[in-house]
Amino acid sequence: MNSNIIFALGLVLVLEGLLPLLAPSVWRETFIRMIKFTDGQLRFVGLGSMLSGLVIILLSRS
Repeated sequence: MNSNIIFALGLVLVLEGLLPLLAPSVWRETFIRMIKFTDGQLRFVGLGSMLSGLVIILLSRS
């Protein structure tokens, strides 16, 4: 179980690093836009991201 969690964390870090590596200007613009979001908008983005991740996990387990 612990190795799966470590693997998942590593995979998240690899995926998070792809956009700044491949398109730093796009990443910077996206980050600047997100700074201007209200707290509610940021929470909605976080919720959507979490739900998408859960759906992917559930689909991969079945």
